[in-house]
Amino acid sequence: MTRPGGTWQNWARSTHVRPVRVERPRTPEGVQRAVQAAVALNLPIKAVGAGHSFTGIAVAPGVLLELDDLQGLVSVDTDKSTVTLLAGTRLHRIPRMLAPHGLAMENLGDIDRQSIAGAISTGTHGTGARFGGIATQVVGATLVTADGEFLRVSDTENADLLPAVALGLGALGILVEVTLQCVPAFVMHAIDEPVPLEEVLTTLDERVAASDHFEFYWFPHTDVALTKRQTRLPESAPRKPLPAVGRWIDETLLSNGVYRAVCAAGQIIPAVTPPFSRLAVKLTGDREYTDRSHSVLTQSRNVRFREMEYAFPAENVVPAFREIQALIAQRGWKIEFPIEVRFAASDDLWLSTAHGRASGYIAVHRYWRADPTAYFEAVEKICLEYGGRPHWGKLHTLDAEQLRERYPRFGDFVALRDRLDPARRFANRHLERILGE
Repeated sequence: MTRPGGTWQNWARSTHVRPVRVERPRTPEGVQRAVQAAVALNLPIKAVGAGHSFTGIAVAPGVLLELDDLQGLVSVDTDKSTVTLLAGTRLHRIPRMLAPHGLAMENLGDIDRQSIAGAISTGTHGTGARFGGIATQVVGATLVTADGEFLRVSDTENADLLPAVALGLGALGILVEVTLQCVPAFVMHAIDEPVPLEEVLTTLDERVAASDHFEFYWFPHTDVALTKRQTRLPESAPRKPLPAVGRWIDETLLSNGVYRAVCAAGQIIPAVTPPFSRLAVKLTGDREYTDRSHSVLTQSRNVRFREMEYAFPAENVVPAFREIQALIAQRGWKIEFPIEVRFAASDDLWLSTAHGRASGYIAVHRYWRADPTAYFEAVEKICLEYGGRPHWGKLHTLDAEQLRERYPRFGDFVALRDRLDPARRFANRHLERILGE
């Protein structure tokens, strides 16, 4: 995370900072002491997890708290099926912690390298029209506020703050513990298959409703959608995982190794991108298997990229997608990364991208060495026309006034921030842009 010489950079290499100091607390009390010391020195302080946000939301120009050592299971309530985790715990480690208790997280995003605190604070989500983002699984949290004190939020303590704290952008305090509502462990039957894109678009509502989890990827320059549909089954259901060799070929050799080389080549010779995309949809995305939930919901992504994602009212996904599709053709861009389409249930979290509406998501990506500006800005204009809300951890250009119009509880969140952090101890330039100074 923090390189020799004191420079911190995120995974996508889209932002970096040289903090005044770096601290690595091992306990919640260590975080508390770090906040108290920062206040005494009049320095801003921010925590970083795995650095998987593409924006500057976690940039810490003053005191940077690396939470790599603040990981682990604090407690389990088997009667309520809840677990409390230290805030720096990486998502990919949680399944092993839950397994002895017969529990699992209800849903996950497709990447599991993030910390639990970072994932909920930026609105990380998976797919499934009946399931919310990871933050909707939060039933309790403990954070250190700007006065250096612990604030505990649950259904019995400060319950009115939970819809704000569960997805707090790192603006309300430093999370040190997170309590999740889990579900009994389960397995998933997955079918990945290529389907003509037009067929998917014209039957999208039915496809989303027919599966517990549905999503599709579309490589520009092709007429095929790579669909993924998954059905939840009891833990006792027979498992038929992917053969190790086949999975290695699909996910390591083709999806990461060969794909990285083609992305790099496409920066020099853009003409190689369309034929490779057409080849990619023939070689990948056609398989069926049954495995533990976390093995199906997540995948390995080693090719660095930059991403912008917008959430729409679910009924606006298809028209917005068609305009993006037409835009790419009109501009003649050679886009090497697929467009991803996912879905989520409505929720009541104040700053959730799915607040108050069933939502669909469209995500666009560029290889990290490519300049995404023209592509992302043009796509963003379309997204805004269809009522889009930007993912908090991904690139966008909106500021506080624009965001206020898109979130009914935006004013309430800012007022809470004013109360908990009046001196802006947890602020940085990015938060000033999206929340105001």
